[in-house]
Amino acid sequence: MEISLLKALLSNISSFLNLSSFEKINSEPVQKYYQRAEEILKLLKPILNAIIDSEVTSDEVLIKAFEGLGLSIEELREQCDSWQPLLSKVYFVLQVESLISKIRNPSLEIVQFLKCSHLHLPDELSSASLEHCLQKIKHVGYEQTSSVIREAIRDQVDSVGPSSEILAKIAENLSLGSNQEILIEAVALEKLKENAEQAEKTAEAEFVDQIIGLVTRMHERLVLIKHSQTCSPVPIPADFCCPLSLELMTDPVIVASGQTYERAFIKKWIGLGLIVCPKTRQTLAHTNLIPNYTVKALIANWCESNNVKLPDPMKSMSPLLLHAESGLSRDSSSVPRSRSSQPISPESQSTSQTDKNLVTSSGLNREGTSPLHPRSTSKGSLPAIDGNGEYLDVARISLSSAEEGSNLEQRDFPQGPSGDANESLEASTHLRANSGVNGEVKSDSQPVASSAIPQREAEFSPRFMDPRSRSQRIWRRQSERFIPRIISSPGIENKADLSGTETQVKKLVEDLKSTSVDTQREATAQLRLLAKHNMDNRIIIANCGAISMLVNLLRSPDAKTQENAVTALLNLSINDNNKTAIANANAIEPLIHVLETGTPEAKENSAATLFSLSVIEDNKVKIGRSGAIGPLVNLLGNGTPRGKKDASTALFNLSIFHENKARIVQAGAVRHLVELMDPAAGMVDKAVAVLANLATIPEGRTSIGQEQGIPVLVEVVELGSARGKENAAAALLQLCTNSNRFCSLVLQEGAVPPLVALSQSGTPRAREKAQTLLSVFRNQRHGNSGRG
Repeated sequence: MEISLLKALLSNISSFLNLSSFEKINSEPVQKYYQRAEEILKLLKPILNAIIDSEVTSDEVLIKAFEGLGLSIEELREQCDSWQPLLSKVYFVLQVESLISKIRNPSLEIVQFLKCSHLHLPDELSSASLEHCLQKIKHVGYEQTSSVIREAIRDQVDSVGPSSEILAKIAENLSLGSNQEILIEAVALEKLKENAEQAEKTAEAEFVDQIIGLVTRMHERLVLIKHSQTCSPVPIPADFCCPLSLELMTDPVIVASGQTYERAFIKKWIGLGLIVCPKTRQTLAHTNLIPNYTVKALIANWCESNNVKLPDPMKSMSPLLLHAESGLSRDSSSVPRSRSSQPISPESQSTSQTDKNLVTSSGLNREGTSPLHPRSTSKGSLPAIDGNGEYLDVARISLSSAEEGSNLEQRDFPQGPSGDANESLEASTHLRANSGVNGEVKSDSQPVASSAIPQREAEFSPRFMDPRSRSQRIWRRQSERFIPRIISSPGIENKADLSGTETQVKKLVEDLKSTSVDTQREATAQLRLLAKHNMDNRIIIANCGAISMLVNLLRSPDAKTQENAVTALLNLSINDNNKTAIANANAIEPLIHVLETGTPEAKENSAATLFSLSVIEDNKVKIGRSGAIGPLVNLLGNGTPRGKKDASTALFNLSIFHENKARIVQAGAVRHLVELMDPAAGMVDKAVAVLANLATIPEGRTSIGQEQGIPVLVEVVELGSARGKENAAAALLQLCTNSNRFCSLVLQEGAVPPLVALSQSGTPRAREKAQTLLSVFRNQRHGNSGRG
């Protein structure tokens, strides 16, 4: 047995050393760490080969060292093999340096033990040769960047703040020297945090948040350096600088999020497969680049007035962007995904350690826009060019729960600048609407029949990033876990403006108390609009006591007042403190009342608000016990397409709390979820993610069988998206391991061929599920029956 263990260890070492032929091993930061581990293992391998037939291998000290060393080598091999340029370098280095220590230390123990052993050893393992090897392993050095990172984080937590020299050292060691590289790092870290929060790994989420704070400081330092190095005789207006290059734009274009970038930079960014807006973190519904002629003209006029020459954008481009494939529009399936050591979803935390997650992130936006995704086409929510030539992307955030974390969903997208630079928001032209499905897995878009559909301002993921001035760089600090860290240009919000807003809000709160229906309707409409604009407004509105009165108006007999009130609460709930305040104002039952009696839009926004509140664990319990699940299931089955999506994301989040699963099943959700697995509904990934959760309880499995869910689950395994296949395989595994009857039904549906394909070409988690299912089938054939 011990010899077998040693052979397995030698096999692991050989597999690791074979990685040297892989191209990705020659990229940073992988290369230097691989080489150091390789150096240690090349020293150790001949010694292990020499003792493979020796009795010394049965010693308990060596057995323990072999076991630990084998696990660490396998984990390091997986880390190196799964590296992608769009993953977090900081997180990678923290893990890899720890693993190299776990390889170095037992290697030293093994050689030291053999050197001091009194047992007979092969002739080639003389004391002198072992001592020589021991010294070589001891002197395999590498700079402990992880120690520097952890020290910087400690300084940050202690409010000391890492020095500029420390930040420079980290940036140099990790090749995070450009704004583009730091933005890519930030996107990756936000996803890691999102996954950890969704998996309820609080400590891990907090640690990643501290790393985000550190990267924010690195960005601040870079911006200061950039400003100090500018050759312009006059300060460049922040609106004229590309958020990616930090340089004056020569060819500004608008992306689907409404943000403006230098064409060359955003084209390269998209060429990397990054389908998120660098500034807002919003998932892009499309990758069309629309010339921003207004901003281009303003820049040209400014340059002429100030005798400034436009720069060559290619000179400030990072190597990663420079070598990206240009001009390729990629769908979400082409985006590199994180792997084993990255925080994993609730579905996968007890299974695979090699889950890959789509790199997306929560969104941020600027003042003057809704907190993210456009959808609206009615008055007061239309895109325009403001007086400064900025494209106003005024609309809504989408609600989209995910198995690993909720991602934002595109509802509208700008078709180009509309109107004169001085046109008002109300006078701008309508947009064509796109409704994206960005559920548990990936986003996909489908057209909406009419651009005149009802709109709402906010619909969102649990990780909200709030709008601030478009001139500000948007980041997050460790000390502001749920509030975006803003790195601003010299101009920041005027306190007088906030004072004016507070005066306005106090007047509107008084109007809410009016007995006039018209006055209440107008006041709720104004608060609804204010609540969508930025975080300061949300805080002011809450502090002025509006929440409890808005909750009361959820029972208003006036449909428009009710709709405005629920949408205002939805917008306010973007702030986490407001989530708690809304729940404490006994809003859950009135929200259920809106779900049952409101207009279609009010019902949608009520479901979205319940989803938002359910991000807080205690609220999952309260909402489930307050009777919300029945109306949500009714909306799932009978609502508008948008309402069904909102209901499914709310039900997904609620199903994370075990007690709610039975309630969801008893309310008849499974039948609707199976119906929504028709690809024409555009909700396959959402529906199958909820079913995968419900399949973990007996009632859920029974209902899936009764509602003919097995054939559609098998179909998703064969034809679904990557994440859909994972969740479908997870649901089928629950069905088959708990019932021979279900196992037979799955086999009758022809599940074996698609499962074999999935076991070879799916994501790591999908492969694991598929392999386990195939094993269950084999065991059943050999008479190893499970429960009936």
